[in-house]
Amino acid sequence: MAHMVCPWWLGYLLISPIRKLRQHPEKIFNTYIKPGLTVLDIGCGMGYFTIPIAELIGETGKVIAVDLQPKMINSLIRRAEKAGVAGRIETRICRNDSLGIDDLEGKIDFALTFAVLHEFPSIPQALAQVAKTLKPGGILYIAEPTGHVDKPAFEKTIAAAKACGLELVESPSIWKSHTAVMRKKIW
Repeated sequence: MAHMVCPWWLGYLLISPIRKLRQHPEKIFNTYIKPGLTVLDIGCGMGYFTIPIAELIGETGKVIAVDLQPKMINSLIRRAEKAGVAGRIETRICRNDSLGIDDLEGKIDFALTFAVLHEFPSIPQALAQVAKTLKPGGILYIAEPTGHVDKPAFEKTIAAAKACGLELVESPSIWKSHTAVMRKKIW
């Protein structure tokens, strides 16, 4: 997963409050995330989405935040403590060859991969790991930056998600992003 990974110091730009003008976490996710849900945030960085999601899930919910870079996770922990939501967030540092989420099979209500899948050496492998964590009917929200991922590459990502048993529900409009909301099929 060290394929073109965003440098840790860029995380400070990604958590800028100015970003909310175009990518407001609560507005993007309030339709999908409700109190009590268990959420998986892959490539959480310094927690731009993690912390608002922790607020949306309330005291009975849980966010599992996964990142490859310890500096990103350490910053997320500090920011979550300051925001008063650290108790709702479990952090994990993954490895280059695995997300380290096998123990979450069938336990996740909502998973997020925002501007991160293009960093993986194998998008299908990453999607397969995430798909296994979803409960039947669980949601995977995929967003990829248009500056890094062209339309044909994003369509391949959607095809890989479908091969993992996910179906396309909708494609919300997010500034400078290709998006897909995928649902795990209920067999």
